[in-house]
Amino acid sequence: MHIKSSESCNQWSSNTARWRQLPELSKKVINLAELQRLASQGIPDGGGLRPTVWKLLFGYLPRNRDLWETELLKKRSEYAVFKEELLVNPSEVTRRMEEASRQCTQETSENESGFLRRFEIIHGEHPLSLGRNSVWNQFFQDTETVEQIERDVQRTHPNLHFFSGDSAFAIANQEALKRILLIFAKLNPGIRYVQGMNEVVAPLFYVFKTDPDESNAANAEADTFFCFVQLLSDFRDHFCQQLDNSVVGIRSTMAKLTALLKKHDEELWRHLDVTTKVNPQFYAFRWITLLLTQEFNFPDSIRIWDSLLSNPDGPLEILLRVCCAMLMCVRSRLLGGDFTMNLKLLQHYPYVDTNHLLHIAEELRIRSVD
Repeated sequence: MHIKSSESCNQWSSNTARWRQLPELSKKVINLAELQRLASQGIPDGGGLRPTVWKLLFGYLPRNRDLWETELLKKRSEYAVFKEELLVNPSEVTRRMEEASRQCTQETSENESGFLRRFEIIHGEHPLSLGRNSVWNQFFQDTETVEQIERDVQRTHPNLHFFSGDSAFAIANQEALKRILLIFAKLNPGIRYVQGMNEVVAPLFYVFKTDPDESNAANAEADTFFCFVQLLSDFRDHFCQQLDNSVVGIRSTMAKLTALLKKHDEELWRHLDVTTKVNPQFYAFRWITLLLTQEFNFPDSIRIWDSLLSNPDGPLEILLRVCCAMLMCVRSRLLGGDFTMNLKLLQHYPYVDTNHLLHIAEELRIRSVD
């Protein structure tokens, strides 16, 4: 992990002081615009601020504090129902049906001859049934998705003990990620699970699970699920291959990044796009779809997400500005490089000060307004 520069430390200390002086979170009705403004400058790591602020920014927590307890109870209960209905093993479904039928049979048969009639499994719920609505047929269809999720979750942030290792804590966190992603896949059959979603859900779960409030930490899985759904509502088209070439698909988004770079630095754009022909698909595809989670160390990714989630114009708008700023931060190296050198540089992005990067992204916004 990189040591913060003195400039970064001063900015962090100043921002922490501003948060301490802000009574915003203690107000009955939260001023969302003020919260967005402050969060865009970075949320201090301590004190459980970030979990609460992120939930407010997602709209998961209402602006009215009086509604928080009721809303959280409602959402967490709803997630418990999802787990109960969507993650139950088919054998358990069959067992319950057998038990219910057996009880019904017992009530009628004991009065007839004293003997229980043989229970017959409903054909549609037999493991060999090919019926479209059979729970077993659905189970076998889900197997491939489950296996893909398990493989990806095991590779999620292997250097963080929070997610990897043999500890009971890490294993429990992995299982929570698996459940979140599988439930999402089941509730969204048009998209299901796409590789990389594990990287997008990980920061959310980490932030909510490390909440010092024990009740919130215990319900991190449910809170993460709903915030993940909200986050993907802005980016879900990037995960849909059928929309790749549409105006809302990933290629259209990468084209917007190219246009943004051309607008603010035509020389750099020309060198990348015309001279060395480094297609954005070779590097920006990952930047955009995984929301920069793979280009920076984990703490820096969290800091960038503070700005992404607090942007009044939505996370995609600022994400493109940050990606453009990333190119401009290594401008001299790119201008001096050929195709191979530049491709390697952008696929293994070097360390840059996060606050400096976000400052450049903000300058691009101001320049566009002017």
